[in-house]
Amino acid sequence: MSSAARSPPATVSGASYAAAAVTMAHYKAADSKREQFRRYLEKSGVLDTLTKVLVALYEEPEKPNSALDFLKHHLGAATPENPEIELLRLELAEMKEKYEAIVEENKKLKTKLAQYEPPQEEKRAE
Repeated sequence: MSSAARSPPATVSGASYAAAAVTMAHYKAADSKREQFRRYLEKSGVLDTLTKVLVALYEEPEKPNSALDFLKHHLGAATPENPEIELLRLELAEMKEKYEAIVEENKKLKTKLAQYEPPQEEKRAE
């Protein structure tokens, strides 16, 4: 092969080298920001929680129609309680107790009333 048949070696001009260096610096900065964000998510427990919820979805024998709703439901259960929700739960428990007391009182009153009223069959005969 003659030297005339060979193509000259590729060289990088100064401007192209500078542009490549700027691009590499941009990628390194983006990677650094991503790494910082990943560490932040890891420290705050987000990655662990997401992993657990996704594993639960994976292990679900019957996959839900909406994976997003599944995630929302399970992530919502993992978050700390909202004070308003806790107040509503207490109120609900109080209302259930009142309801049970009223049902019990109603039974007693019906029993007492039955002592003073003739049975329904005797009323019809009259």
